[in-house]
Amino acid sequence: METIRTGLYAPHQAHQFLMILWQAIKPRLLAGERLHIEVRTEKRSDPQNRLMWALLGEIAEQVEWHGQHLSATDWKVMLTASLRKQRAVPGIDGGFVVLGDRTSQMSKSEMSELIELIYAFMAQQGMNLNQKEAA
Repeated sequence: METIRTGLYAPHQAHQFLMILWQAIKPRLLAGERLHIEVRTEKRSDPQNRLMWALLGEIAEQVEWHGQHLSATDWKVMLTASLRKQRAVPGIDGGFVVLGDRTSQMSKSEMSELIELIYAFMAQQGMNLNQKEAA
């Protein structure tokens, strides 16, 4: 069976889709097949992702953190860990590893929270936002 995906936006539209889905899966269930159905919130949007990376690039260019300039990816890990209140554990060969989530799995609302945290951090650092990429 192929994967069936759709976005659900309104109760009436969702009900119609579920009736169509039921007709598609009922014969398979009656035949003894086991199926997996997943319902989740919509993932982050492409514009949110582009904005996040533009802001992280600004931070990477402008902020020196404890004597180091970190990459945009390093800042993503650190700010996501801050948002999630994640923990760090000792690494296998020394140092520490942050146990965290991937932003690609965030919902739109979670990504909005991360972007708000990034803006707050930038304001705390007294940064000027370069509007060329973040607009």
